[in-house]
Amino acid sequence: MPWHSWPSSPATTLKAGLKSSPENKDKKQSGSQKPATVKRLRYPFADVEEEQQQAGVKQTNYLHLRIQQRNGRKTLTTLQGLSQDVDIKRLLKAVKKSFACNGTAVDDPEHGEILQLQGDQRLKLAEFLVVEGIAKKADIKVHGF
Repeated sequence: MPWHSWPSSPATTLKAGLKSSPENKDKKQSGSQKPATVKRLRYPFADVEEEQQQAGVKQTNYLHLRIQQRNGRKTLTTLQGLSQDVDIKRLLKAVKKSFACNGTAVDDPEHGEILQLQGDQRLKLAEFLVVEGIAKKADIKVHGF
């Protein structure tokens, strides 16, 4: 083929090559091609908790101690993840008396009961929960600064 008869772009070369191929004509006319199938080994959006239960993995509920900055030097300590069998009001009363701070119990629809204490009480509260036997040290996660 002389140089002046070549197509101007590579895309037209590919199109021209596909059209002129006798194999492609047979494939288009026969219609015997099957659509590609993909095997799904597992559902990609399955809950992690369900997978852990199926695998027999023990699920631990962590207690999360967080600190939130209010205004200036004022802070709030929050405790999240307490089990349902713990009496929140009695725990709050004992903590307030022991740490000489004020606090409240907040009912959150997503996270359940949350304890809020004034000041940075994270380390004291973690030690208190371990000493009283409410939680193990390994189950407490302290977040913040």
